[in-house]
Amino acid sequence: MVTVKFFAGAREAAGESSTQVEADSVQAAIDAVIVAHGDVLARMISISKIWLNGEPAEPAAPVSSGDEIAVLPPVSGGI
Repeated sequence: MVTVKFFAGAREAAGESSTQVEADSVQAAIDAVIVAHGDVLARMISISKIWLNGEPAEPAAPVSSGDEIAVLPPVSGGI
């Protein structure tokens, strides 16, 4: 199983902070969470950075059991 962690707006869209999916690539994992959580999360993912095990990831990157994917949407802040 691959763990997909959601941060900021992606967490709100998913309704949970993380989930586990069976997948063989980053894209397959993302597709699985979109199927499970719907269009709101899909839109959030489309503007997010996706990291695999703490490094920026390409969609075709292979994943193995125990890997961690992070969905990092843009965040605003300031004074």
